[in-house]
Amino acid sequence: MSRFRIGCVPITWKNVPQDQVLREIVESGYEGVPAGPRGGMTARGVLDELYGYGLDPAPTYMGGDLWTPEAQEPALEQAARLAAFAREADVTELFISAGGSRTFVGPRGLNRMRVAGRVEPSDAMSDAEYRQLADTLNRIGEITRAEDVRLCYHNHCASVIETREEIERLLSLVDPDLVFLGPDTGHLAWGGTDVVEFFREHADRILAVHLKDIDPRVMMEGRSRQWDYAVCREQGIYTELGEGFVDFPGVLEALRAADYRGWLLAETDVTQLPTAYESAVVSRDYLESLGL
Repeated sequence: MSRFRIGCVPITWKNVPQDQVLREIVESGYEGVPAGPRGGMTARGVLDELYGYGLDPAPTYMGGDLWTPEAQEPALEQAARLAAFAREADVTELFISAGGSRTFVGPRGLNRMRVAGRVEPSDAMSDAEYRQLADTLNRIGEITRAEDVRLCYHNHCASVIETREEIERLLSLVDPDLVFLGPDTGHLAWGGTDVVEFFREHADRILAVHLKDIDPRVMMEGRSRQWDYAVCREQGIYTELGEGFVDFPGVLEALRAADYRGWLLAETDVTQLPTAYESAVVSRDYLESLGL
């Protein structure tokens, strides 16, 4: 029997005290938040803080320019710290994403911020860059596995791995026993992927999920007017769960068929509602309407 754990990524809260963020997440009906090192706190300190609000620790996230050789050693060191923290906090997954929003420039001379949601084959990394990224991920996967933490690759618009083709190519290069999937539904949809089909085909490799929704009107206008990532975000491309066009019932059906037992983390990067709390409530109410 599938067991979904429903958490909330607190990215929506801007310049708000931590105690207010955690209190409002609890009041919105979520059971967990991502847990990672913060302000020099130990894993025990973070756990005590979360448990004090009735929240459980969920997987956190790391990223970087992982397709470059010079980024490898710092990434390995960061992964070792995060994996040890996760083990101490009883968290069994770690999200990871290759960056590149401004630092990667493709053959057309455009960075990934500029072409988010409109990526062409000519914007892709070279074979050598793919191999470097895969090697770094495999080495990080070995580090996390030693701590009983599973590495979950996280797709992201405005990164070097955005489209379905790019995701599949990366998956063909990494060790499936070391690198799993932690997909983001909104970034899949914005990047042009059939989200439900992706979940059906890769359900056995998915170990953690970010639930995000996308406003199709903003997405289409952004494509037609060639907006970059920042403008799309400012224009409201991110919306509360159930308010966009991602087929969440289909996603849940695919996960249930695979007996998924991990975290579903609601995330709205930027809300058009007056407060992050109101945004969190709308998304949680929608998930509840789906039986979660």
